[in-house]
This record gives sequence, structure tokens and C-alpha cells, in this order.
Amino acid sequence: MSHPLPILHYNPPYSFFFSSTTASHSSPISISFKPQRPHFLLLHLLPSPLNALPQRQHHHQLGDSPLSIQLTPISTDDQFDHLLHHNQHPLIIVWVANWCRKCIYLKPKLEKLAAEYYPRLCFYTVDVNTVSHKLVARAGVTKMPTIQLWKDGKKQAEVIGGHNAYWVIGDVQEMIENECNT
Repeated sequence: MSHPLPILHYNPPYSFFFSSTTASHSSPISISFKPQRPHFLLLHLLPSPLNALPQRQHHHQLGDSPLSIQLTPISTDDQFDHLLHHNQHPLIIVWVANWCRKCIYLKPKLEKLAAEYYPRLCFYTVDVNTVSHKLVARAGVTKMPTIQLWKDGKKQAEVIGGHNAYWVIGDVQEMIENECNT
């Protein structure tokens, strides 16, 4: 039984399409490059028996939207307390450290997420190196990055972002939807 070789199709300006068919099934793969971000490679696997393994579901992919909102920094204990007690909407507090590589990588993705939820939610950031240790301990932060949802002056939920950034974003979206719709 002979298997045909995959065929490479070029579709300008930045996409390639591999296709391979057999008598039993087709398993195409498409690869596209975005001109504004040439270092990103998007790989789309169309359904086939080999791709039928369960995968973590994301609410949607970030990165296609040009909108983002810079996270508002919190630099004092008083500023943190004021936000908690004088805000009618839930808050997202992102605890980071300037030396944390995962924090740096996650920041632009959180800024895009902040744009999606604005004005319903406001996102803030706290650099643990610039605030008192008392505040960090009071918030229960032990790892960076930690993303917390605060409502009515109390911490309701948190996501500790030590894994893949897209999973973290999915977990944060799930946390927001679960806590804000109750």
C-alpha cells in the first residue's frame, strides 16, 4: 500500500498549505505567517483521527485584536486599600516582580484581556518589589505572577500563572466569568 507524499501549496502573501490524502481520510495542515509579527507561526490542524485527542479549550485566542490597555500600577498600601473599598466593580490585581520572566511574557496578553473587559472590570498591577511585604503577605501572594479577583473589598479567586501563558489567560477568563456572574 503506497502513501502519497504531502503536497505543498503556496498561497501569497504568507501562508502555506500542506495536504495529504489517503483513501481513508484527509489530514491537511495549514501554516500562516502574519506580516506584522513574522516571528509568530500559526499552525492549524484540521480534524483528523490523529488530532482527535482531548485538548484544553480556550475561550478564544488573544493576539488578533490590536486593542490593549496598560495595567494601572499600584505602588502603595493606601492606594491598594482605597481601590478595594471605593470601587463598585470587581478588580483584577496582577502581582508581578520585575525579575520574573513569566510576568514579563504574560503582561501584553493581560493587557489585551483588560481591553476586552473594560469598563466592566479594571486591571491593576502590583510589583512586589515596590510595595511593603506586609501588603504582599496580606494579599496571600507567594508566587509570581499571581492574578487575583477582588470584589467588595475581599479576594474572591486567584490564578497563579506558572504555566503556559494561554492557559493562564484561559484560567483568568474562567475566573472572571465564574466570579462576576454569581
